[in-house]
Amino acid sequence: MNPRITLATAGRILRQLRHDRRTVALLVVVPTALLTLLHFMYQDQPRAFDRVALTMLGIFPFVVMFLVTSIAMLRERTSGTLERLLTTPLGRLDLLFGYGLAFGLAAAVQAAVAAGAAYLLLGLETAGSAALVALIAVADAVLGVALGLFCSAFARTEFQAVQFMPVVVAPQLLLCGLFVARDDMAGWLGAVSDALPLTYAVEALLEVGAHPDATGTMWRDVTVVLVATLLALVLAATTLRRRTP
Repeated sequence: MNPRITLATAGRILRQLRHDRRTVALLVVVPTALLTLLHFMYQDQPRAFDRVALTMLGIFPFVVMFLVTSIAMLRERTSGTLERLLTTPLGRLDLLFGYGLAFGLAAAVQAAVAAGAAYLLLGLETAGSAALVALIAVADAVLGVALGLFCSAFARTEFQAVQFMPVVVAPQLLLCGLFVARDDMAGWLGAVSDALPLTYAVEALLEVGAHPDATGTMWRDVTVVLVATLLALVLAATTLRRRTP
């Protein structure tokens, strides 16, 4: 992997994002709007809002980035752009890590805006710092990018790319501990939950919500998320096709 080529790829993707207003709105405006909706839903239950909003600060970036990157990569492949790029010195890992870097920077902006709105405007309160929450949110977003790139290799149309959401994203949402505590799940469901990276992202956020300082459990969970992200990027590189038939 060539760092200069990776940076150049990330720059190209960021320039494309800057001119796509709908995608920018999806990345920056929608999570904040959904958090505002949650604020009014839990207006009389501030503690419930703190828990749900804290978790959603990690889940929203994951879902949005999965959707955006899976479709973006599919468009590059179906349009022939990817085929032309891979005839240059650009390697597959350069391309995929460039995507990860570009959307990671976009996720940093997204996390800053969403966390700022949650803490300053919507009254979110956590024992830990907002900076740690934003850090975990960025890690979640990059995980969504990596999984989106991996799944895009198996889709031929944008509709097929979206169909991967109930297969890849929905089970992680249901089993991450948001709706039912993991300790209360059936044994086999708990085992499945332990194998899903979003579970660790949610646990890391809850650790920040409950403790004033970063805990060993939080850093362990963040490490698991980052390892899962790297693994997904490597798998995406091995399955990446130049062009969709």
